[in-house]
Amino acid sequence: QVQLVESGGGSVAAGGSLRLSCAASGYTGSLSCMGWFRQAQGEPREAVAIAYRSGATPWYDDSVKGRFTVSQDSAANALYLQMNSLKPEDTAMYYCAAVQVERYCRDFGRYDSWGQGTQVTVSS
Repeated sequence: QVQLVESGGGSVAAGGSLRLSCAASGYTGSLSCMGWFRQAQGEPREAVAIAYRSGATPWYDDSVKGRFTVSQDSAANALYLQMNSLKPEDTAMYYCAAVQVERYCRDFGRYDSWGQGTQVTVSS
């Protein structure tokens, strides 16, 4: 079992930056991918960025490309999301998630370890 804890959310004006962190514990050696998802109020959850533990090129949703950067510290079992040029439409609860099987890394419904979420609010 893997436990994930997010931190770093908050409120920021449009154009600002935030850095989210996710600390993983438990059976982390089994993980193939960790990623960030978000869910705005009244909207379905969506994938934002995925990092491969193998070091393969991360995946980003088109809405955040060029603005968000996902990174990881495997030794520390940590995942980060640097969010720049934030927009009001980035407002959401952001979740860290993980999956063990690499072929599921882009099958977002397969992620089975989730954090409790951290709120990001961007004001116009």
